[in-house]
Amino acid sequence: MATAVTHAPEAGITPIPLQRRALGLWDTFVLWADLGVSFLVMVVGMFLVPGLGLAQALLAILTGAVIGNVLLGLAAAVGSDVGVPTMVLLRAPLGVRGSYAPTVLNVLQLLGWAAFEVIVMAQAVDLLAVRFVGLPSAYPLWALVFTALTVLMALGGPVVVVKQWLERFAVWAVALSTLWITVALLGTYDLRALLARPGTGEMSFWLAVDLVVAMPISWFPLVADYSRFARSRRDAFWGTAVGYFVPHVWFYALGAALVLAAGVVFDPRAPIAPLLAAIASLTAGWLALLVILVDETDEAFANIYSTAVSIQNLVPAASQRRLIVGIGAVVLLVAWTVPLTQYESFLLLIGSAFVPLLGVLAADYFLLRGGGYDAAELLRAGGVYWYRRGVNWPAVAVWAAGVVTYLAIAGLPALGVRGLAPDVGASLPSFAVALVLHAVVGRLRGMRAGASRAAGQRGAPGAAGR
Repeated sequence: MATAVTHAPEAGITPIPLQRRALGLWDTFVLWADLGVSFLVMVVGMFLVPGLGLAQALLAILTGAVIGNVLLGLAAAVGSDVGVPTMVLLRAPLGVRGSYAPTVLNVLQLLGWAAFEVIVMAQAVDLLAVRFVGLPSAYPLWALVFTALTVLMALGGPVVVVKQWLERFAVWAVALSTLWITVALLGTYDLRALLARPGTGEMSFWLAVDLVVAMPISWFPLVADYSRFARSRRDAFWGTAVGYFVPHVWFYALGAALVLAAGVVFDPRAPIAPLLAAIASLTAGWLALLVILVDETDEAFANIYSTAVSIQNLVPAASQRRLIVGIGAVVLLVAWTVPLTQYESFLLLIGSAFVPLLGVLAADYFLLRGGGYDAAELLRAGGVYWYRRGVNWPAVAVWAAGVVTYLAIAGLPALGVRGLAPDVGASLPSFAVALVLHAVVGRLRGMRAGASRAAGQRGAPGAAGR
């Protein structure tokens, strides 16, 4: 692994040549299957019950997973077609400089999520070491260990991580551990009784679907950072969509079942601790828990690596390796000093901006441009995607309308602002508003541009004779 990291080339933000696209269907599947293995997914699964009964929750999980992962797969396909990172792709609909706004938001949220992952891993391993081994608490040391490990992985890049770590070791160990937790859960509790238990009615079905959709959509800002290494659009779409779908459904279902079966009570001050305790209480659950926690490093790796790639959209000449090391230092500092509850709501608020942005990109790529971007023009100032001083203001306005739609529906719970229809869910409506508006505005602008060219030709000398 260390040798591979040392010789791994920097990808930068330029299109990945076909000869360097080393991830096939299985490779992409493994990458996204591992990224989907997360205690955060379990925690969100806990939100669905007991408001919904387990049977209703499972149906909502399947419905939302299909919707969310199809959308994620489409974004991955665009990244594979063009060969550039997600933030560079956004230069096409928003303009070269217009892409800087989502890039800054993405850097902020990725730094936060990377710190979140380090905190979760360090706290959990510290808890296991104290309770089961009798070691003294050493949270700062564990935070340092996991940060160093994820920085090493980020220096290697996606191809090295997939080929040298995930496919050889992680995917098999995690699959066995997750299967063990599932079997232990089913063997300990009566599943039929859980399925027959009705919900309390505090959660609507479609709001639950929206919560499920939100998880794969949260990966949209960085999906092309990895699908650009896929050998084909087919490998990118199916590997991403199916790869994330499997653990997405599985871990949501485990989280919901553990709430009802083990009586786990969600505590916003310590969202992970009750879940870890419930898993550890199962037969040999602590060992399976440790394996999954080690695998959680791939999510922190993705956040750190994509933070560096996103910064390169702002400063293309910056060294990716130096950025990764610097980002790791920032993540460690945050993990050491900032309580989780201080920035969780802020991260969720920033993340909401990317749902309508996916709608803008989908409309621009598939509906307005016929499934094609000029990769060279994406990197050129003053080119096709420069628009007015580097910004496509109509597209930015459409994105803003999608964000307003999201916030109007969902509100700002952290600030005590209630939305107009929080039970409906905001992800799909805001995505649809941005998709339709951008398509309509783009068509109208195209028609006006066509009419202007036609008028100019009619008015040109000799036009009447042609």
